[in-house]
Amino acid sequence: MPKGDWHRVVSLYLPLWPTDRLRKRLGGDAPAPDCPLVLAGREGRRRVVLSVDLAARRLGLRPGTPVAKAQALHPDLLIMDADPDGDRAGLERLALWFQHRIAPIVAPDPPDGIVLDTTGADHLHGGEAVMLENMVTRLKESGITTRAAIADTWGAAHALARYGRGRITLVPPGETAAAITDLPIEALRLPADIIDGLHGLGVSRIGPLAGMPRAPLALRFGPDVARRLDQAFGRQAEAIVPVRLQAPVQVSRSFAEPISAAETIARYITKLVPPLCAGLEEREQGVRRLDLLLHRVDSRTEAVRVSTAMPVRDVRRLTRLLCDRIETIDPGFGIERMVLTASLAEPILHRQGVSTLIEEEEADVSDLIDTLANRVGTQALYRFAPVESDVPERAVCRVPALAAEDGKEWPDHWPRPTRLLPRPEPIQTMAVLPDHPPVFFIWRGIRRRIRCADGPERVFGEWWKGDTELTTVRDYFRVEDTSGETFWVYRTGDGEHGETGSQGWFLHGFFE
Repeated sequence: MPKGDWHRVVSLYLPLWPTDRLRKRLGGDAPAPDCPLVLAGREGRRRVVLSVDLAARRLGLRPGTPVAKAQALHPDLLIMDADPDGDRAGLERLALWFQHRIAPIVAPDPPDGIVLDTTGADHLHGGEAVMLENMVTRLKESGITTRAAIADTWGAAHALARYGRGRITLVPPGETAAAITDLPIEALRLPADIIDGLHGLGVSRIGPLAGMPRAPLALRFGPDVARRLDQAFGRQAEAIVPVRLQAPVQVSRSFAEPISAAETIARYITKLVPPLCAGLEEREQGVRRLDLLLHRVDSRTEAVRVSTAMPVRDVRRLTRLLCDRIETIDPGFGIERMVLTASLAEPILHRQGVSTLIEEEEADVSDLIDTLANRVGTQALYRFAPVESDVPERAVCRVPALAAEDGKEWPDHWPRPTRLLPRPEPIQTMAVLPDHPPVFFIWRGIRRRIRCADGPERVFGEWWKGDTELTTVRDYFRVEDTSGETFWVYRTGDGEHGETGSQGWFLHGFFE
């Protein structure tokens, strides 16, 4: 695969999906985690185990074991009916959940997986490593055991998620071939009879299999072996068909001749957005997330996703957001079809305009926020909101840039610094009297002589937080040095009683 043409595909493997889903559905009525659980169903005339949880697996039980044998070996075993249809539906719902939050191209990978094309989406989630860790952690918190892998192809990611060494496997772009050559041939998604036949030839690893002549393999096993190898190594495209729950507002354009120039793509974006907005207007909705899928002639799909802070159906605004992302599109040998989908739409609340005769209209910054969010990611945009606390580092929190006001107001007390340090840093000082500011202080090796100061402002500990704060005291001073810089420093303790603090001095912030 040529450099620059790498796609990035995530495979999520849910090895205990049926039993994890059942426990999640039962909630408080679910059996204890250490209680061995199996799900059973019929294969012909026999009733066999179809799924096992971790506790049952530790007992040596596996899918395919006759239920009668499992009961005889483990009388305390909990046996419940399997629900394959429910498992498939649950997998689709989970895929939709990831589609709404991670990337537009997401599909179930039955019977126990999810596949995502995250090309160009990882920067919105803190990079690939952070994105994978967050996905696995979120599922774990929901009671779903997960292994994850990201690679250049679906086949490789699928193989590494199931047969890789770690819980999370991240293969750098261009290194997929080296990462999968030592995996067992079972990782290639081949039918069981082909796997048995290859083992009969003494082939057990992907590397040796990939080096064998293709013609004899095709003659004996058909085209599946070559197809799966080519898909895993990136020599043959494998389309991921995105999951859809309901018909969203969608418009498309097909081309008799493939297009590739950025200017041409931009021109057709300007033609697709107006009918999409018209469809949204009929539903009295605005778009919150917009997905542009560009189907290439080589069966690959490029995806561009833009999000908005509030429901929007303004043609110029949406067109600009999409055109700003054209540089991320790799047209390959040409694009034959463009599909624009309002993958997340919400009702637009019509608000009465504010009369300029009464008061100034509130500035709408949502357009600016949308532009920035689609460049650096929504997690990088926030504003500060007040928290009811006297302790400075607890008196503020980060909230989304357009989060609704909760009615809390900033406290009307002494001036606060424009910038707080992540954590207070110790300083060396000399103070004349216990309740006086320091004469000078040394911070990070630099001695600063105090010219003037204001204080102290006494802040008490929050006793309800813990016993250590029952008697805690801080005395804050606003001090200005001889160079004109202003600092916020404090002493722990009241300067007299040891139980109120260590009497040490700290720098906490800056006035700018």
